[in-house]
Amino acid sequence: MSKTAKEISVLKDHLAKHQLKLTRQREHILDMFLKNEHITAEQMYRQLAKKDPHIGLATIYRTLNLFCEVGLAQARHFGTQTQYDNVSHKGHHDHLICTACGKIVEFQNEDIERLQEDVARRNSFTIQTHKLELYGVCAGCRH
Repeated sequence: MSKTAKEISVLKDHLAKHQLKLTRQREHILDMFLKNEHITAEQMYRQLAKKDPHIGLATIYRTLNLFCEVGLAQARHFGTQTQYDNVSHKGHHDHLICTACGKIVEFQNEDIERLQEDVARRNSFTIQTHKLELYGVCAGCRH
């Protein structure tokens, strides 16, 4: 099953359980979401309005929140913006965020994960979830 087919299947199952339909607008939003990393609802609205001027910003927000409910997306709050991250095909990852241009770099580091578990264990703590965001200036903005 392809990546997109898997997401559509998960979404259709959820919609069917709640007596909702996979509308053309939801399909357009899903397609745009799967093609973009860390997209805001506003960015998506500007791109989708060119193809389908009948898709409103409220519909995009509702649909992105639906994707979060289903487990396809995660809302990430970077500074003042909420961006939506496709988590359906990725494992856990952390982020480097440029404070000058807003660039976001995803990374995975097993040493950091191990250190977090060690800190939790030493403090008799069980981690349920976490996020690591490192803010700085990317190479492009430093020059």
